[in-house]
Amino acid sequence: MNSFYEWHDNDIVLRLKVQPKSSKDEVCEVMGDCLKVRITAPPIDGKANQHLIKYLAKLFKVSKSRVTLISGESHREKRFKISAPGQLPEFITPA
Repeated sequence: MNSFYEWHDNDIVLRLKVQPKSSKDEVCEVMGDCLKVRITAPPIDGKANQHLIKYLAKLFKVSKSRVTLISGESHREKRFKISAPGQLPEFITPA
């Protein structure tokens, strides 16, 4: 098991280190107990969080309503819950 995520029944909780205002949206590498993710949105008025929710929903093939920001609303390190992912990206191992 990787340290940047944990399963809770059918849901997965991710620990992310987010770099806003990047040139493209991408998953980078594991940094300690976080997964580094770059996104194009600026960290202004919650735009980066909303963009990240949309990006995670796309990666896990779920609706945006099934992606929840648990903690880190105004920080680079964030925790997100994905409810019943429809698809697992290659960096996630099934429960």
